[in-house]
Amino acid sequence: MTIGSFAPPREKKSRNNKQVVDEKAPLLPRKQDELQGELDGFNGASFSGAVFNLSTTVVGAGIMALPATMKVLGLGPGIVMIILMAFLTEASIEFLLRFSRAGKTVSYGGLMGEAFGRSGRILLQICVIINNVGVLIVYMIIIGDVLSGTSSSGVHHAGLLEGWFGEHWWNGRGFILLITTLAIFAPLVSFKRVDSLRFTSALSVALAVVFVVITAGITIVKLINGSIAMPRWTPRITDMASIWNLFTVVPVLVTAYICHYNVHSIENELEDPSQMKSIVHTSLALCSTVYVATSFFGFLLFGEETQDDVLANFDSNLGICYSSILNDAVRISYAAHLMLVYPIIFFALRLNVDGLLFPSSRPLIQDNRRFALVTVGLIGIIFLGANFIPSIWDAFQFTGATAAVCIGFIFPAAIALRDSHGIATKRDKYLSVFMIVLAVFSNLVAIYSDAYTMFKKSKVSPRA
Repeated sequence: MTIGSFAPPREKKSRNNKQVVDEKAPLLPRKQDELQGELDGFNGASFSGAVFNLSTTVVGAGIMALPATMKVLGLGPGIVMIILMAFLTEASIEFLLRFSRAGKTVSYGGLMGEAFGRSGRILLQICVIINNVGVLIVYMIIIGDVLSGTSSSGVHHAGLLEGWFGEHWWNGRGFILLITTLAIFAPLVSFKRVDSLRFTSALSVALAVVFVVITAGITIVKLINGSIAMPRWTPRITDMASIWNLFTVVPVLVTAYICHYNVHSIENELEDPSQMKSIVHTSLALCSTVYVATSFFGFLLFGEETQDDVLANFDSNLGICYSSILNDAVRISYAAHLMLVYPIIFFALRLNVDGLLFPSSRPLIQDNRRFALVTVGLIGIIFLGANFIPSIWDAFQFTGATAAVCIGFIFPAAIALRDSHGIATKRDKYLSVFMIVLAVFSNLVAIYSDAYTMFKKSKVSPRA
């Protein structure tokens, strides 16, 4: 079973495969009615729960890289690019929903299979697995850095727990990540419905808003004090190198809204699936607001000192009262935010791994043993990757960029260009070509930039 373990409530199939339309049909097939009862009489996900789940899928660790894009582009072009990418993401998701309804498919994998056959479905599943495993490992690395500290180039940066209590065995990186995995991740990934995560997703979005509010508050105080200047609204172009530098932020913006692998899962659980389009609009509007506010206030606060990861700027004196408390509040809220994003990303990962390994088996939700084995296996792989493969982040910089743009833009555009049902307009096809060109360009820039950075590090390290 790929993305979306549930059949849509408005459709179901009888044993002779004839479609039976029933607006009040259960979310699971009739043969699962008993299981439906065991799952607390689930009657469909709400509008707000779906918005929070989709928004949490969007807003991950990438939010911290957005202020640095403003430093490169300037506030004007930077904000325009954030909004433009939201519209392109909305268009790509609309492709998925429209062509899914035309073909009566209930998952992204099913849609790719319908358009490109078995190889298309498998390619999507591999991309989702590569992207989501990489994202979750990076999340765990960041959580370990924030709570337990990190060392680079011979310099040690103390984590929150080490700063508060000193260095002890119980606040070491490995132990903290083990406790986080067992106490937080394991219970949250045990839910069989994505809607069960609506409350943690709402809290995750709230923590992202907390970061924006703290940053905005600090910025306003420093503006009143006259201790920060107005930022640049346009890019600073002095030579060819500065022109090339403008393109290096494109991958960050292109991948900022990737959430496509959870769209069908969320739609399939809705009480009223016709609300999905409004849910996508609301979620992208919410995420765009958070992104624009984070970018604006982050760059306004730190100006030309803005780091590639703005969280690093909250590791020094902010020049106002209670600076250390505010720094800790930002870092705590960020770590907690990532912990709550983890299960929503894991949900799609588990479904795609199961679909790749057991394509002909009954739905994962019906097989408790397979559900447990896949869940435990993936948690273990992610934990080991975050703790014992230090070079894995470098590897996923290459594979992750490629997989993300395929999921978000190349595959939806290819489905529209394939047009299996003859419903694509000329506008759809022109837009699809633009998406593919943008995605390929973004990926090439990301790969070149990452390779160049690694090459520079390898030249410097022998002398260090």
